[in-house]
Amino acid sequence: MQSPLRAAARIAALVRAAGSLVLTFLAGRGNSSIILMLLFALWVPFPFLALLWAHAVSKRWPALTQMTLYTATLLLALASLAIYTHAVLWPPKAQAAFVFIAVPPASCLLLAIVIGIAALISRKA
Repeated sequence: MQSPLRAAARIAALVRAAGSLVLTFLAGRGNSSIILMLLFALWVPFPFLALLWAHAVSKRWPALTQMTLYTATLLLALASLAIYTHAVLWPPKAQAAFVFIAVPPASCLLLAIVIGIAALISRKA
């Protein structure tokens, strides 16, 4: 049986991936470059596609690491959608694409650090 937190985190990852794509296309609606929009469509949801992969392999992980993954997924989904929504509703004057370029690698880095720490703590316990 799947835990409620795991189920909520997986749903949040899917909603975040879809929501980020919608917000990316809204932000780039004035851009005529199809190639650039396709690159953004691959780049922006990447952290949550990676999270879905992590959820698939996390069954063998210690419980603390799994809980950290699920909690981080929920928090990151909320935070990134809020950041993207802000960028679409109140776009910055200069470098409007910065948010859509910076958030995915920052998300991956944050997740790697948090889950890595949880894995180290789990091994010591």
